[in-house]
Amino acid sequence: MNLFAKHRGFKWIVFSLLLCLVMAGCSDSDSASSKKPSENEKIKLVDDEEKVYVGFILDTLRDERWYGDKEAFENEIINLGGNVKTLAANGHTEVQIKQAELLIEEGVDVLVVVPFDGEAAAPIVELAHEAGIKIISYDRLIRNAAVDYYISFDNTRVGELQAEEILKHAPEGNYVYIGGAESDNNAVLLRDGAMNILQPLVDSGDINIIFDQYTDNWEPAIAEQNMKEILSENSGQVDAVIAANDGTAGGAIRALEAAQLAGEIPVSGQDAEKDALDRIKAGTQTMTVEKPMEVIAVQAAEMAMKLANGEDIQTDTTVNNGQEDIPAILLDPQILTKENIK
Repeated sequence: MNLFAKHRGFKWIVFSLLLCLVMAGCSDSDSASSKKPSENEKIKLVDDEEKVYVGFILDTLRDERWYGDKEAFENEIINLGGNVKTLAANGHTEVQIKQAELLIEEGVDVLVVVPFDGEAAAPIVELAHEAGIKIISYDRLIRNAAVDYYISFDNTRVGELQAEEILKHAPEGNYVYIGGAESDNNAVLLRDGAMNILQPLVDSGDINIIFDQYTDNWEPAIAEQNMKEILSENSGQVDAVIAANDGTAGGAIRALEAAQLAGEIPVSGQDAEKDALDRIKAGTQTMTVEKPMEVIAVQAAEMAMKLANGEDIQTDTTVNNGQEDIPAILLDPQILTKENIK
């Protein structure tokens, strides 16, 4: 056989081998494609697809309080036999929506959401329901959307407790109300509760509210600046401060410290953060309201697991979110003062 014939024979062998490899690849590809799930079949990106998969979306992990919720919620989901992933948007609605999309794509069975902005978070509910996923609004209410369940503390009652306790220390005079973020429905409820108590005294002339504003993003630095301006404009004639949470209380107290008034003017708070408890012991903050994070986190985890397993959830009330009455569980808050802090 001449060289040309050998060369042509070699080329034919190589071609045949390549053809076999291609055909084998096609066969494997066909086999793999035949194993692909249908469009309606959910794939969970977790180690054990048989377990319930819960997504927990937080507004932020910048505040001390939310680390406790995260840990307690995750531990309870795991104790109940589920998988869980927590994501935090740190104050960005667009990021929260993207995180919801990500968890939906990963195959979560239930989404539990702490919205940054209650109004702007409504698309998360629509995205979840399109994928057949239930939504629990956690601590803060998602507004104008068909939320499946809502769990929180009775925030109107929290506001009432704040006002009632401060009135014990300042039954009359100039009052300052430093609210939370207006985009957070809880801040609105807190103010409503405080005004339930204060308004009759305003009407009688015993109390004069010289400042009443919300605080963007619950930002302590904004609360501090507002308090400095209030003291300057009113020649320090402030008799009481109702701050919506411990963060804004801390900002107000820094301004009072700069004016050498800390401890002389009663200041409320909420959340029972460690710094607030230290201020209460030191006498610069009058009270806080404890909303035990473990209680709400554990109950929310139990709700999520029941929802995923198709079980009934017993609720004690409903809360209207602007679109409909949402089945809700509202837990009881508790006042902490220097007298009962342990």
